[in-house]
Amino acid sequence: MAVQAVPTKGNLMNTKKSLALAKNGYELLDRKRNILIREMMTLIDHANAIQEKIDSAYEEAYIALQTANITNGFCEDISNAIPVENGLELDFRSVMGVEIPILTIEESDKHNFLHYGTRTTNSAVDKAYILFSKVKILTVELAEIENSVYRLADSIKKTQKRANALKNIMIPRFEDTVKFITDALDEKDREDFSRLKVIKRQKTQS
Repeated sequence: MAVQAVPTKGNLMNTKKSLALAKNGYELLDRKRNILIREMMTLIDHANAIQEKIDSAYEEAYIALQTANITNGFCEDISNAIPVENGLELDFRSVMGVEIPILTIEESDKHNFLHYGTRTTNSAVDKAYILFSKVKILTVELAEIENSVYRLADSIKKTQKRANALKNIMIPRFEDTVKFITDALDEKDREDFSRLKVIKRQKTQS
């Protein structure tokens, strides 16, 4: 439905400018949406690959832990010697204004040696420790990707909503208003022209 603006040339120029801005805004939003979708699809493919790895890694790690429990006794006391991971670092990168997290585990000397005594343990414990360290790395990577996909999906939804509002509401409204003002001005020009012809005819006859 056209906005019933006063049909003046000034309003026509302003409405045409608003229409051009709305169309440009829609093109930019549509481009942003496509870029975000491509980025999200790439991450989803990566997440699927990581999920397969992490499922396999968890299975292998728990089998190794079960073996360690059987051959070395329950490993609860040994696990208490492993320090809590506090080397996780969070950073961000921007994709079309969307903040995408980057998770990294800080490399330090604590990852390069065992934290329990080897006198009372066996190789099964070492294998379980190594495999669960691998699981930890994969879990961090998967958490980063899943959070990124969530943020991108949320931004895509908002971008699509804004683009739809421009395409289906604002642009048609501005186009209707331009047509309304243009038709009104054309009609006024025709009336003025007819009036001038009548005046000219009357002057010629007098």
